[in-house]
Amino acid sequence: MSIEDDPFDYRITKSGMVIIGRGGRTVMELGGKQAAAIIPKLGIDSLSDQQLLARVTGNYRRGNERRGKKTDGRKHSSH
Repeated sequence: MSIEDDPFDYRITKSGMVIIGRGGRTVMELGGKQAAAIIPKLGIDSLSDQQLLARVTGNYRRGNERRGKKTDGRKHSSH
């Protein structure tokens, strides 16, 4: 499921916590230095918010995942 189909949402509490949700559920709560670091970056535009929230929650493709054929984990020797 992509960010476009199921976007993140967030709330900033009075105490300075950032509550990140997706699909109607809370997926992460940030406080302290982590929250203070991302709060100024939120609210610029929707796309950058979605990318930032995806990175913070770990739900972000970095482009380095292997998509090749799966192997069975055995080493093959070339005889």
